[in-house]
Amino acid sequence: MKGMVIGIHIASARAAPMQLVEEAHAVPGRGLEGDRYFDGGGTFSVPFPNPDSEVTLIEEESLTVFNHECRSSMLPANTRRNIVTRGVELNNLVGREFRIGVVRFLGHGLCEPCDHLQKLTSEPVLTGLVGKGGLRAQVLTEGIFRLGDSIDTT
Repeated sequence: MKGMVIGIHIASARAAPMQLVEEAHAVPGRGLEGDRYFDGGGTFSVPFPNPDSEVTLIEEESLTVFNHECRSSMLPANTRRNIVTRGVELNNLVGREFRIGVVRFLGHGLCEPCDHLQKLTSEPVLTGLVGKGGLRAQVLTEGIFRLGDSIDTT
């Protein structure tokens, strides 16, 4: 199964707007350079991200379904996920290694919606994104990945 990266988002501080970037530097044990979790400033940092949530991903397809079912127009950046994908079923990557460009990741678990996301978006995410809120992942190798890079799950 191959997909591709269609969005990379980082936020410099807790609750700050997510910014679309062309590329990201992934670092094991830290996440994405420039993101709030990289330096321990994210809402769920303790003080740095747990290995199971250094990076978060969401499928463009799931967001499209959410917007249709909930009569919403939520943008990918508003999901607060770092990587927006197309053409890959993220739920199938729980417990599996995958590669984005040259960077290897390990899918740890579903990234279910939370009260914090609900407050920030005012969208019905707690019910509308259950089971399709994305994937929490650990960075296994350091490197840079870019918009348009393929996601290799083999």
